[in-house]
This record gives sequence, structure tokens and C-alpha cells, in this order.
Amino acid sequence: MNMRNILNISSAILAALLLSFSALAQGSNGGKTFGSVEFDRLIYDFGDIMLSDGPVTAIFKAKNVGSKAVVIYNVVSSCGCTNVEWTRKPLKAGESGTIKATYSNDEGAYPFDKTLTVYISGQKKPIVLRLRGESHAKKLSLKEMYPVHFGNLGMKSAEIKGGNLSQGEQKSGEVKVANLGPGPLNVTFKDISRNLSLKLSQNPIPAGGTATLSYVITSDRSLWGKNYYYATPVVGSRVFKASGSGVQDKVAGEEAMVSDPNPNLGAGHEKIGIFAITKENFSSWTDQQRKNGSQPMFTESTYSFEKVSAGTTVSGAFGFTNKGKSVLRIYKADSESSHLKLEPVEEVAAGMSSSLHFILDTAGLPKGETLLVINLYTNSPLRPIINLFVTGWID
Repeated sequence: MNMRNILNISSAILAALLLSFSALAQGSNGGKTFGSVEFDRLIYDFGDIMLSDGPVTAIFKAKNVGSKAVVIYNVVSSCGCTNVEWTRKPLKAGESGTIKATYSNDEGAYPFDKTLTVYISGQKKPIVLRLRGESHAKKLSLKEMYPVHFGNLGMKSAEIKGGNLSQGEQKSGEVKVANLGPGPLNVTFKDISRNLSLKLSQNPIPAGGTATLSYVITSDRSLWGKNYYYATPVVGSRVFKASGSGVQDKVAGEEAMVSDPNPNLGAGHEKIGIFAITKENFSSWTDQQRKNGSQPMFTESTYSFEKVSAGTTVSGAFGFTNKGKSVLRIYKADSESSHLKLEPVEEVAAGMSSSLHFILDTAGLPKGETLLVINLYTNSPLRPIINLFVTGWID
């Protein structure tokens, strides 16, 4: 591969890594409570704003629900475009403080997702808050801003990214929806997946208005890795098939990434789907338990194959050793492409080596650069999620 191809593949790999590590700390109570601190929200969605609106501000409230005073030590923004102020004095039991974040809104007309990493006394890991929204250079109609339509119910997408979910806890989030019709719109949901709950901020939604759709996903030890949670919108008294699309631009190189589209979502389908990536929870582990945990070390994280003709079967393996002090358990090994088949590896004793074997069927894959991602979900406190990559060229 030439240098440009390598850089494009590297960008796509980075995108996959960002998906797997989108949260540093996960709380309970719908994901909003971390030890003795409870937040009123973890995500502030500005929705659709105009560049001409100028800077926009979000306020997060943090309450001390414990018995000892806590201090917000620091809040670090992921971008110089966001200015942050927070309560500096110790918060006694029952007291609340605020984190005020102002986004400059001068980076151009595009969707934004900024993070605030919050360091609080008594917390082993920082807490991540998010600022989301989409800036527009010109005024768009409601139908343009919410391009996926279930009758008069408009959404940005039928597929919602829920982020990371730790076992034993919950994940909460919210998205904006719109009423595209001329009168009030009543929306309910049916056929809701187990472990999913939904709630609208106002129902009916006023004509030409928007509402916040909040969701809570409850973890389940029978579910690991990426899982979808579905619901069918009932708009008025009818179920509609989705029309329109909410396709987002890809990062450079992501066009080479091979994944199967969800066959239950999109135009012509009745459901919405929220996906979350479920991993092991080590929050209650002691330092000694962490030191004695499993530790998978792979010889290589990327398997590259030479140029092959379409239809060729490529087989390979990733070798690794468990350098930890306890048994390594791989709860799930999967790929988002049906072209890649994996042989299961469930347990590897401390000090022992093993291999993860795969078979790639290139028949039907697009010609040119290709990238497939393998995701492993383990009991290793250092590496609960492991990303491996298969790359090559199909002629």
C-alpha cells in the first residue's frame, strides 16, 4: 500500500478505537450517579443552532449524595473552543455545584460532539460529560433537520449510538425528535426490547415543535459487546415505515471499513434502534484484584494480507499470551462483517499462550483497500475491550 492508503486506513482504525472507548467512567442510576456524586445529565444536546447564534452555554448540576464533602478538582475540555467554569468550593453532603460550559460555535456548519473530563475527589476515574449539537450556516426546514420520517415524526437517524455500558449498571441518553405535521402529535412505542425504556419530554409534541426522547438501557450479563435495543414508534395511532435517510459523513479512510448494515433499520423499516457496547465492570475491584487480573498481550494488533483476487479466502491468526495472574475469559469475539468468521477462544490460563483464528471470505467485498475490525470483550481490567484489525487489498 502507498503512504496515502496507509494514512486512510489509520484514520479508519482511529475511528473504530474512538467508538470502543467513548466513555471513561460509567455510573449507576441511569448512568448519572458516580459514587457519591449525582449529575442531572451527562449529555447536553443543543440541537440545531445557527452559526449566527454565537456562543452557546450548557450547565450541568452535580449533587453530593454521600456523607462526606467532595471537591471538583478540575474540568478539562477536549477543545479550545469550549470555555469551562465550575464550583470550586467543597460540596458538603446534600449540596450541589455546577459545571458551566460555553461552546464558541465558530468552527463551521457541522455536527459537534465535545467532551468535558471531570476530576472529582474520591473518584478513581474521571467522569465524561458531552456537549452535542449541529451548527448550520443557513436556516433549514424542520424536515431537512430531521431527515428520517415516520409519518409526521422526524428524527436525525433511526440508528442511535448509545455508547459504552458497564455490566451491573445502566446507560442513559437522549435525542431530539420533531413534529413535522400541522397539529399536535401523540407518539408512543411498542415492541420495546427487554432492558430498554423510553420517555418523551412532552407528549403530544406541538405542531412544528421538538421534544427530547430519553432512553435508559439496563445491562445484562447474557449480553456482551455491541447489541441493539429496538422499539417501534406509534405515531398518532399508526405505525409507519421510515422514509428518508440520516447518513452522516465518514472520516477519511472509513470508506474502506467493512461492516454489515443493520437489516432492521432505515428506509422501509418500522423500528428505531439504539446500540450500546457492553463491557465488564471493574469499579468494585480492589487494587490487588486488578493486579492479579488477566492481561492479554497480542504479538500484533493488525493482520495485513497481500493483494488477492475477489473471491479468495484469507485465513490468519492473532497470537497472544495471558501475562496476568488469573484466567483470561473472552466473553465475546465478533466482527461487524459477516464475511469474517472467528473461531471462539473462551479461556486461557495465566502464563499460557493461544491464538484467535479467523477466515475471511472476500467474495462480494468491494475492490480496493479493505479494513475489518475484530472486537474482543474480556475480563481483563487493563484491556476490557480489545480491537484487532484485518487489512489488505482486493483486486
